Amino acid sequence: METNHDVIIVGGGPAGLAAATTLARACRDVLVLDTGEPRNAPAHGVHSFLSRDGMAPRELLAIARDELVGFGGRFRLEGAVGAKAVEGGFEVTLAGGDVLAARRLLVTTGLVDELPPIEGLREHWGTAAIHCPYCHGWEVRGKALVVLATNPMSAHQALHFSQWSDDVTLVLDGQPAPDGVDAARLAAVGVRVVEGAARRLVSDDGRLTGVEVSGSQGAVTVLPCEAVVLAPRFTARSAVLESLGVEAADFLMGETVVGRHVPSDPMGGQTSVPGVHVAGNVTDPMAQVIHAAGAGVRAAAMMNMGLIVEDADRAVG
Repeated sequence: METNHDVIIVGGGPAGLAAATTLARACRDVLVLDTGEPRNAPAHGVHSFLSRDGMAPRELLAIARDELVGFGGRFRLEGAVGAKAVEGGFEVTLAGGDVLAARRLLVTTGLVDELPPIEGLREHWGTAAIHCPYCHGWEVRGKALVVLATNPMSAHQALHFSQWSDDVTLVLDGQPAPDGVDAARLAAVGVRVVEGAARRLVSDDGRLTGVEVSGSQGAVTVLPCEAVVLAPRFTARSAVLESLGVEAADFLMGETVVGRHVPSDPMGGQTSVPGVHVAGNVTDPMAQVIHAAGAGVRAAAMMNMGLIVEDADRAVG
């Protein structure tokens, strides 16, 4: 059993690596555990990240890992399957059976995008099938877009994407038709609303060309488009946290439940278990890459301050 870590970080995405580098620069012994499966791997590039716009997600992480090692931090390509509190900190069990120990634990395992069962959707996810206008809006500007309604917030999503394109169609897919001010706004900006359910995405040589929609009378039509927009269900990767007794909760947008996340203190990611922190999409499903990295830095600073006080109190004693 290794017992010399100040902090173990479970999850080597932007939040985890930013936190690890901050702690390494604070002369802390920090180890990052990661499975090598970033959520944004299908995307062509990271966007809205200062000075790194368009960089491939895996390239960004590789640079960050090199920076971490340069400051004396460590990275291990292996996931964690559980953890428990022990005297003086925590024990973390790895997928291969090793048990490591640390004084503090930061979990940055992110989330899973749960997609509706529409044929062809998974193949285009992150490229021609998207959810965030600030992540991908520029790349689909001026193109024909079809928004697939997956929850009551989809009318708002269609309105949002009208900023990037004048050709937006909202397919209700079983959701209630917009009414009142929502309907008025969509009509005013030219968003078309179509009844029916999306059956499959139509492609030509790998390029998205349309969405096949079945109507209420059984008629099938194809809506031409170059990109599809929808809101997946966001589900936190919280298994390690749950093993510690940290529970996930519904994540709300307005009054609509859009997934599950791990609640935490926004100032430093402290969870309901002292010494266990979170950062990134596992606690904030709406965070973009740059937000997740910033949250990791903030969590690291708070954890380091806690360790400084603990060490000072020990010296006083």
